[in-house]
Amino acid sequence: MTVEEFETSIAVLGWKGSDFCRAAGVGRNTVSRWRNQDTSIPLWVDKFLGMALEVKRLHDTYLVPSKGGDEGPDA
Repeated sequence: MTVEEFETSIAVLGWKGSDFCRAAGVGRNTVSRWRNQDTSIPLWVDKFLGMALEVKRLHDTYLVPSKGGDEGPDA
């Protein structure tokens, strides 16, 4: 995962770097080291963010009411 991919993923989730740190249980400086390319982003981060993005997709698909006025067959 590149820094750009990381940044895009957390932006889609509506997270800041500190939000990722809390969710993933890593120290505050971890994301800074990735952004500065002092250390590479571990492989697990891609999987972690992939799962978080899938949860967001499922939430948006099934739990957020549509705004198109489609009230379904029971309306």
